[in-house]
Amino acid sequence: MTEPAPNPAATAFPSATISLPLGLEILRTYSGALICLEIVLGGLVWILVAASDVPVPLLQGWVMFTSILTFSLSSTYLAMLITGLADRINTDWNVLDVLYHLVALLFYFAAFVLEAATTAANGGAHIKLQPNGTETLVCITYPRGNVFTVLDQRQFSINVAATIFAFVVTICYGCSLFMGFRRWRM
Repeated sequence: MTEPAPNPAATAFPSATISLPLGLEILRTYSGALICLEIVLGGLVWILVAASDVPVPLLQGWVMFTSILTFSLSSTYLAMLITGLADRINTDWNVLDVLYHLVALLFYFAAFVLEAATTAANGGAHIKLQPNGTETLVCITYPRGNVFTVLDQRQFSINVAATIFAFVVTICYGCSLFMGFRRWRM
């Protein structure tokens, strides 16, 4: 008696499902350009928040966590697409792309709101140096509120820039999510 031939469907793994081009061709697509923008602008958010001396660690800790995490994951994702490694890993990359960009969008939206709150907590605070005989007094007037920061003009400007870049990165992740969802549903 001869044995029946094994069913090829039972012994083979499904091929990877990815609708993005691999290699350097990914950089010529809108998705690749958005991933590059996410990496560059997310890195700027990371640098700007770190340069602001983190006046409110509770709020800006989430901003730092989000910017470092998404910077690392987006860089890894782009490297996997450029090197073609994504084609060797048997998974549905279109679903992973949508899920990653959804989580990154939610994280970055929260980071943007927290960074804006940190920047706005300085709103109306003024530092005045007043000479008083042999000493100089520092008078700080501040508005009412639960969170209060005293930022000099340089730190305030850095936090404003970080807030703007966090908003732009949030928009980039939203556009990537939309494009990934369209690819997934096609």
